[in-house]
Amino acid sequence: MRFLLFAFALLAGSASARINVLLITADDLGLQTSSYGETLIRTPEMDALAASGVQFDIAYVAQASCSPSRSAMFTGLYPHANGQYGLTPGTGYSLHPHLRDKTIPALLKPAGYRTGLIGKLHVAPEETFPFDFRPKINMRVVRDVAAEAKKFWSQGGDEPFFLMVNYTDPHAYRENQQSSEWSFPRQVDGLPVNPIDPGPTTLFGFQRLDTPEQRVRTANYYNTVLRLDAGVGMLMDELEATGKADETLVIFLGDHGPPFARGKTTVYESGLRVPFLVRWPGVSKPMRSPAMVSAVDILPTILDAAGLPAPGLLQGRSLRPVIEKIDAPWRQFLVGEFHYHGAEPFYPRRAIRDRRWKLIHNPRAGEEKPNPVIDGDPAYQLSRLPQFDGSAARAAFDVFADPPEYELYDLKADPDEFRNLSDEPTLASVKERLAQALREWQFATADPFADKAFIDEMARKGAPATWK
Repeated sequence: MRFLLFAFALLAGSASARINVLLITADDLGLQTSSYGETLIRTPEMDALAASGVQFDIAYVAQASCSPSRSAMFTGLYPHANGQYGLTPGTGYSLHPHLRDKTIPALLKPAGYRTGLIGKLHVAPEETFPFDFRPKINMRVVRDVAAEAKKFWSQGGDEPFFLMVNYTDPHAYRENQQSSEWSFPRQVDGLPVNPIDPGPTTLFGFQRLDTPEQRVRTANYYNTVLRLDAGVGMLMDELEATGKADETLVIFLGDHGPPFARGKTTVYESGLRVPFLVRWPGVSKPMRSPAMVSAVDILPTILDAAGLPAPGLLQGRSLRPVIEKIDAPWRQFLVGEFHYHGAEPFYPRRAIRDRRWKLIHNPRAGEEKPNPVIDGDPAYQLSRLPQFDGSAARAAFDVFADPPEYELYDLKADPDEFRNLSDEPTLASVKERLAQALREWQFATADPFADKAFIDEMARKGAPATWK
């Protein structure tokens, strides 16, 4: 592809000078791409996008649950600040009223942008998002996704565009809402052309459960990633065909990690960490960045690129400094959170990490337990099998299902977070340093969940969806 360096005249009155924006998300995609070290499959299209811009090696979503994660992208605020504590419509939560005209499309449209959404929105209230183009298609048929993007681009004139494309792959699915069986479609519309078969290598390191069930489930998860990869290639080809690729900021990320126990809906690395790729014409150059970035940085980055002011105090930051310079000063700590997925159980969590150490705070430890099942994954029950007696996997799943108040992990020695070191006397200073940094972050972001009385009241009331 061609990448033209040019200067942007970021004048409020000149829409034609503004950069276009393509924001791509993949539902439930963690670090299962080859540019992030995956060896079981190859993902050449996502790798090519990574190689054309900046690949951030350490990136978090705000919360490893779809609606809260996307709310942070749209607002530049963590879910604890924007109000989308859990899934919509399952929990009844939505963006705070004063933020509903301060989302990405709501801010870009008055500035002359044509706005489009292909795929789900999943942030409430949906009617407050001003999209000009919103087709209803099967997002697993990735050829149709590319065709709809082509239609959106062909219908536009000289005005700049914002297009968000939200692939369903690699999310699990059920045949219908009454079914309890979740699975991953091995092939859709002939893709992937060469699906992989289950085997001893089709397992996740963050689970370490070798059973026939997990071999099949994980292999087909990888097949959905292969289909996603093909779709990203088709989408980028259509963008190139418009002649506007060199005038388009492209941001790609997963909305959180895989729908497997110890992944999605947790604050473990396999839930919070995602691929995060940015290609910003005239600003970025191909590189891998060590900067620790977050999905809350997306809105401020887009506004910066478009030459628009922030709508108020944001909790994310424009990525421009770390895109322009690999060693630019940046945040020392990265934080993720959790509140709700469904309306219950209520098990809020906070996690903070630096480049090596990570602390998790579970303020309701001993009062409640998190849900050990996500999207039908049987991993927790499998970990109870006799074959895992005395294993590291059994111990990790014990902590997962009934966590202590604090968990401390050495991500350098233990990247899958299998050994909780929070009670190690020699690491007391590490634990306190991270705990203090977490308290400071909660104060700086006005996190109401820093107050145990607030948490207790939330537990008493329950989510709005359960109110009588």
